[in-house]
Amino acid sequence: MTPFGEKMQQLRASRGLTQQQQAAALGVSKAYISALENGARGRPSAPLVDQICVWLGLIWDDAEELKSLAAMSHPKPTIDATRCDAMAVQLANLVAGNIRNFDSAACARIIDVIEDEMGRLNKS
Repeated sequence: MTPFGEKMQQLRASRGLTQQQQAAALGVSKAYISALENGARGRPSAPLVDQICVWLGLIWDDAEELKSLAAMSHPKPTIDATRCDAMAVQLANLVAGNIRNFDSAACARIIDVIEDEMGRLNKS
């Protein structure tokens, strides 16, 4: 499951709507909606995300959150460590080789460390 798929599923279910209704409203198949939710399909296009926001009645911060999650929801991301420091290459390979072993709590801890580091670098 991707962050986008998880959030879209939660929003749809909280409104008592079905995948079939969503698919019909957006002009896509129910299988596509299911694949987006379970992570079998990559990021949806920006126009489709906009349509989903309208269909769900999302505005302002809620719509921006869903758009942000869509941008971070490629189920097969690529890390280009070309010309990076040797430690960066090691980190990329370590994460790639072990990502399936991380539970949600481990992922949250790793995300926190990376976001803290990004914040520190942005202050420089």
